[in-house]
Amino acid sequence: MTSTETTLSGTPDAPPAAGDRRRWFALAIVMTAAFMDLVDVTIVNIAIPSIRQDAGASVSQIQWITAGYALAFAAGLITGGRLGDIHGRKRLFLVGIGGFTLASALCGFAANPEMLVASRILQGGMAAMMVPQVLSIVHATFPAHERGKVFGLFGAIVGLGAVSGPLLGALLTEWNLFGLEWRPIFLINLPVGIAGLVLGSRFITESKAPRALKLDLVGVGLVVVGLLLLLYPLTRGEELDWPLWGYVSMAGAPLVFAALVAYEKRKGARDGSPLVELSLFKVKSFAAGIAVQTVFGVGLGIFFLVWTLYMQTGLGWSPLRAGLTGVPFSIAVSTAAGLSVQQLVPRFGRKVLQAGALLMAVGVLLYLWEAERYGMGISSWQMALPLVVMGVGMGLIVAPLTDAVLSEVPREHAGSASGLINTVQQMGNALGLGLVSVVFFGVIGDDLRPAEVGPAFVDAFQHALGWVAAVMGVIFLLMFALPKRPAQHVEGADAGAALPVVEEKAPELV
Repeated sequence: MTSTETTLSGTPDAPPAAGDRRRWFALAIVMTAAFMDLVDVTIVNIAIPSIRQDAGASVSQIQWITAGYALAFAAGLITGGRLGDIHGRKRLFLVGIGGFTLASALCGFAANPEMLVASRILQGGMAAMMVPQVLSIVHATFPAHERGKVFGLFGAIVGLGAVSGPLLGALLTEWNLFGLEWRPIFLINLPVGIAGLVLGSRFITESKAPRALKLDLVGVGLVVVGLLLLLYPLTRGEELDWPLWGYVSMAGAPLVFAALVAYEKRKGARDGSPLVELSLFKVKSFAAGIAVQTVFGVGLGIFFLVWTLYMQTGLGWSPLRAGLTGVPFSIAVSTAAGLSVQQLVPRFGRKVLQAGALLMAVGVLLYLWEAERYGMGISSWQMALPLVVMGVGMGLIVAPLTDAVLSEVPREHAGSASGLINTVQQMGNALGLGLVSVVFFGVIGDDLRPAEVGPAFVDAFQHALGWVAAVMGVIFLLMFALPKRPAQHVEGADAGAALPVVEEKAPELV
């Protein structure tokens, strides 16, 4: 379903000989592309208040600048890896990086908020063509004995992107290069993307899966329609005073998803290549894991957007100060993620993930208490403790969760299962971003005087934190359905089969 599916859907072309230096150039190129995509995800949040002020974006438009990307990425992930299997991973990678670069230019030169939203949706779709090919190309390019080193580098790139993205976004916004305000956060992708396109065409070796599954475009269409019926009224409802058509639209979403299930059953029986392998949901740990990933995505989608609005619009901080405030969180996530996989999960199993959910809830509640106590006078160093607690909790979850979810999945379905995990988290993230209009903007009054804006945003942030803490409690309970001792990898699967795509390891960090 994504890049990971290719490791099991067929045997890739033989990797280049161990002495071929071209494979290291190819690795540098695909890792740079993955880093570019990851930074682009994390860089945008920090600039949202500047975009809102400079471009005059409405509440729903700033939500769609982030949610539109997540939705397009989720929908595209479903077919991106499979298109690479069918038409060639190098070809799809080049199409993706070229399209991503073009979309970045359109974002940077957007004349109005509507153009920016449309360009972000295109950017997410192109990222979905590019990102799933990264692990597939690595798998097809490197022999098995070298992949451990390569995947270690991949993890380092993920961590570096998570830390550097917010800081880079803050600096580019703060510097206001050539008077372009927030636009350089997108334009910086142009030289990197062009270089990746030129060098990738020369150094990446083409590979395909000889027995690639067919596309399920009807299934993709049903997924997108169902999500739009749910997300569009959520994001516009507050602005439009919750019209009747919004409730009708949201009520129609479950019907579309029911139609999707019925269609997937028929397609699976007819040609064996459904978009969603429904038999996976008979595995208790997988079904629970999908629920965890979805709800986790919702919580993260809510928190990271309202956090940056709270710091910059509510407290009046500069983008740079807001970016630096988030550094302890990013470092805590990266550190705890390494410890959880290497030392804690092998000893304590599922309890590590549940401890992570509880720590995140404690960190959120601690943040809520400090926000109420200090109000508009809160400082960055006072936020450090709750952010570190939240970061440690998140690190304990994100790194081992995929293995826990996949540990009881049959080997032949490991690729499809890991792809579905990535997809539902992105969908959950888009849903969380849509819910911001309810849990955050829904408690901010209309026609505020300038002096009332800051306190109103601070109060709304506190309200949203209560929702995030409740989400973490739900995740803790859902985790009881995960295996007590999840395997590190799917038994018998390839080393890369259970690895998620970039965004799963590094959600949007402010």
